[in-house]
Amino acid sequence: MASQGVKILMSLDAEAVSSLKEGINFKKNPDDGKCYIIYKSEDTFRACKNQCKHQGGLFIKDIEDLDGRTVKCTKHNWKLNVSTMEYVNPPDSFMQDDLEVEMLDGGGLQLVELSPPDPWLVDPQDRLELQEGEVKVTYLTHACMELQLGQWRFMTDPWLKGPAFARGWWLLHEPPADSLDRLCGADFIYISHMHSDHLSYPTLKVLSERRPDIPIYVGDTSRPVFWYLEQSQVKLTNINVVPFGVWQNVDEHLRFMILMDGVHPEMDTCIIIEYKGHMILNTVDCTRPNGGKLPQNVDLMMSDFAGGASGFPMTFHGGKYTEAWKAEFIKTERRKLLNYKATLVKSLQPRIYCPFAGYFVEAHPSDRYIKDTNTKNNPEELNALINKTAPGIVTWTPKPGAVLDLCLALRSPAITNPPASAQIYKDNWDFDLYVDELNSAVSCEIFKRHGWIQFYYTWAGFKNYNLVVRVIETDDNFTPLNNGHDYLVDFLDLSFPTKRPDREHSYVEIRNRIGVMRYVVKNGLLWDDLYIGFQNRISRDPDIYHHKFWNHFQIELPVTKPNWDEFLQQVPPEQEPDALDDGKQGSYCVLA
Repeated sequence: MASQGVKILMSLDAEAVSSLKEGINFKKNPDDGKCYIIYKSEDTFRACKNQCKHQGGLFIKDIEDLDGRTVKCTKHNWKLNVSTMEYVNPPDSFMQDDLEVEMLDGGGLQLVELSPPDPWLVDPQDRLELQEGEVKVTYLTHACMELQLGQWRFMTDPWLKGPAFARGWWLLHEPPADSLDRLCGADFIYISHMHSDHLSYPTLKVLSERRPDIPIYVGDTSRPVFWYLEQSQVKLTNINVVPFGVWQNVDEHLRFMILMDGVHPEMDTCIIIEYKGHMILNTVDCTRPNGGKLPQNVDLMMSDFAGGASGFPMTFHGGKYTEAWKAEFIKTERRKLLNYKATLVKSLQPRIYCPFAGYFVEAHPSDRYIKDTNTKNNPEELNALINKTAPGIVTWTPKPGAVLDLCLALRSPAITNPPASAQIYKDNWDFDLYVDELNSAVSCEIFKRHGWIQFYYTWAGFKNYNLVVRVIETDDNFTPLNNGHDYLVDFLDLSFPTKRPDREHSYVEIRNRIGVMRYVVKNGLLWDDLYIGFQNRISRDPDIYHHKFWNHFQIELPVTKPNWDEFLQQVPPEQEPDALDDGKQGSYCVLA
């Protein structure tokens, strides 16, 4: 069976994109004559094939449509609302399959389709009756589930100790006391992607000391999930990178398939696990898992729900970013996510649905502001919405140690909750242990030589982009340190001026906590630790998102860290201020 691939159906250059009108656009691919429908709403796009899902008829403009949102099939007069991809006539029939719209640098776009779109239909299994206790799903914490499938035990995304995203995220739930034993005794581990709330090196360090040869499965993403493994010094010897959309057979009854995310195929994945014809769908953090094409009527579906996994807008300041604006934005975005998840679950009609992968908290005292403002969706609220709109779906809000017996749950709700004495929420996170490790980078020899700035950004390799960034090292309160580095990077020519250039340019100012910034630089880590970890404060002029810049520093940095030994040999020591203490010593800035 060939792996799933990505097929580009049509490309539009920037001029063609700018000529798209608001509402419905019919576009024909000149190469093969096939027609597509693109719906534009402000700067967002949805697209589909010009082919009715009913019996394949072509759509034309609906002259009765006053809002410019529906098209009519020439075969049976079915009507499709292209803004929602719902058929409005007849109602409650199908959802039209979206095509992925990929925006290109420079303003163009591509319409993309996964091929094949539904690989799980290959080699279907007979659905066999389950026995009580044969399939058990145990929630441990965040996105970590233990699946007992007959004789096999499958573990997903084990984040069981330590923080994620440097020191920004901490576990909300206290995992059961035997969680690490369960992890080390599992038969297989699936890790969905490289974010540290799923790929937890503090957790994997324990695993590597006790069972380094445990089989771990990841998808074949363009940025390898374990790109940092060698540098981490965590020794795992049985990592299996598998192609997308291909069944991985364990035995005659158990198999699994990893699928890519339509929005972030370079890093995000999800998984279908099938045992005796019973499917468990785990979409994890995918924005559009498998491009939106997913199996219906699975026995159990699990997905994220919370929101709040981004530095925007909580870490932004200046201009419109008042507390009132942030609160309203967050409220609106969380509601959109809640409704989207409920709509998705309703459309897929799983027998049982479980919201997970959102149980984190900004627990460190220095992040109290983020904890207070970065409100997240409530899983009970999502399940209540699903119960209201799709009452036939059983919902499960998990607690650490709770067990769902699939055989029993398919007949009637059957969940074994942890004992009343069990600790549900964490009240201790060993902050100092992990924060001290990050802060150990502050006194590193490389930062005593000013040339590290040019060396690092040259290594990073981002340039030819009209953006000037000012980076300021700060204390935990984001107050600039007098003897911290404060510098400009002009990414147009990768120069390091002492003042902003006279030409017209975009400008971003980033204040980074010194310990995290230097740890990231020293180890060649992705900037997610700073951005998703809420370890910086950002202002920008003009107020636009520089996708190319952030995408590079969050996904596309080199997989091998900077060669600081070479740097130390090349650059002689300088007469610098004394080591950083409370920021009251001489300036360490380069700005005029």
